[in-house]
Amino acid sequence: MAAIDLNKIFSKEFNESLVHQVATDYMSNQRSGTKAQKNRSAVSGGGAKPRPQKGSGRARAGTTRGPIWRKGGVTFAASPKDYNKKINKKMYKNAMNCIFSELNRKERLFCVEDFNVTEPKTRAFVAELSKLKITNTLLIVHEGKINVFLAGRNLKNVEIVSPLGMNPYNLMRYDNVIIDSAVLDKVQGMTS
Repeated sequence: MAAIDLNKIFSKEFNESLVHQVATDYMSNQRSGTKAQKNRSAVSGGGAKPRPQKGSGRARAGTTRGPIWRKGGVTFAASPKDYNKKINKKMYKNAMNCIFSELNRKERLFCVEDFNVTEPKTRAFVAELSKLKITNTLLIVHEGKINVFLAGRNLKNVEIVSPLGMNPYNLMRYDNVIIDSAVLDKVQGMTS
């Protein structure tokens, strides 16, 4: 497998504030915000007035689901929160190009000719990876290479994604990034 020169493709100046903003926005968009409690309107029951307004000597009550009642709702109930932040397409593309360019400058980005394994075996995948002498890596390959995905999914510190699966977080998470030459044009199109 011969290496390909990437200096012509990824040569953008690193913009730290842009990369930080896009990375934090991306991670924020992954949050589910599922914390929730029921307030008095969400608790079931309590439709009938529990006792007459007057005559019992007790406090007025219109429902049995008020916060001071047993089985009642929570006073200041938490509701699911949406943490999504909008990322402009141009900003996202520029940030991705900045990350790829910085990886290239630090000699952590590699492009190889046709990374493939003939059968879905981890041993075959490790043999291919050991030829490159690279560890702790993100591998970007064509989604049609099922054997590569199956063979490498059980390895620690190795993640295999298609060009659509790459994002700022997993690009920065690994020490090295390997791009299969078959998807280089697609990656270039998604970052410029």
